[in-house]
Amino acid sequence: MADSDITIQSVRQRPDFATILGLLLAVGLITTALFMGGQINAFFNLPSVLIVILGTMAVTAISFSGADLAGFGKVLKQSFLLQTADITGVARQLLDMAVLVRRKGPLALQSIESNLQRQPFLHEATSLVVDGITPEEIERILSQDMEAYAERFQQGIGMLRRGAEVAPAMGLIGTLIGLVQMLATLDDPSTIGPSMAVALLTTFYGAILGSVVLTPLANKLEKRMSDIFIERTMIVLTAISMARKENPRRLEMLINTTMPPEKKIRYFSDAVAKPKN
Repeated sequence: MADSDITIQSVRQRPDFATILGLLLAVGLITTALFMGGQINAFFNLPSVLIVILGTMAVTAISFSGADLAGFGKVLKQSFLLQTADITGVARQLLDMAVLVRRKGPLALQSIESNLQRQPFLHEATSLVVDGITPEEIERILSQDMEAYAERFQQGIGMLRRGAEVAPAMGLIGTLIGLVQMLATLDDPSTIGPSMAVALLTTFYGAILGSVVLTPLANKLEKRMSDIFIERTMIVLTAISMARKENPRRLEMLINTTMPPEKKIRYFSDAVAKPKN
């Protein structure tokens, strides 16, 4: 295998149509049911919208710092994106690099540095190996990087989970407001309808916001974080293995322990079984 044969996949992202279509389908089904009822206008009430949506945002913001809120948008965007890199392909590329270092030493990674720059975390890990940093120090630096990355994700997940908890509560608050308004004006029949609308619609909006939107997005973020960490864990294991100049066969076993059973690779056994030209 020539050095030039090692190609590193770029970290490319594309829209996650499962999330987008799922949200559109859920909202569409609810909207269709309202249309079939023939009174769609009855299900829109501006005070209820303000109480639930703005109230949920305000109460959620109270639970976090300004710095946490500032980075929420970038993390939330990950719910709607998929990484195109194939985890099995990444594992094989990491083993290609380990074999290269085993044969020619860490400095051989400089020959593919332009490709490594396509993945910032991988580039950082291999740079540490080329610089001769000890395996223990490499593990410490990369682990800290991963912990910081996980903390950003956890903050975003926490905000969505908090919002999912708050939304039904804001709906209940709106219901109480509507009931109080209705009871306070029982002598005026014209106010009973609008007050009951606020009372019932805030609960309706709160249930939709919490169960249909926020909770599924939090679950999707957790799945995204899990996928990213599998890949980054493999990169850390590879960097440590190369720094220790270990046999790549051992690295293959370590990488397979981090992957789902259906994704496990047989790098060396497949290479042996491949017919020679």
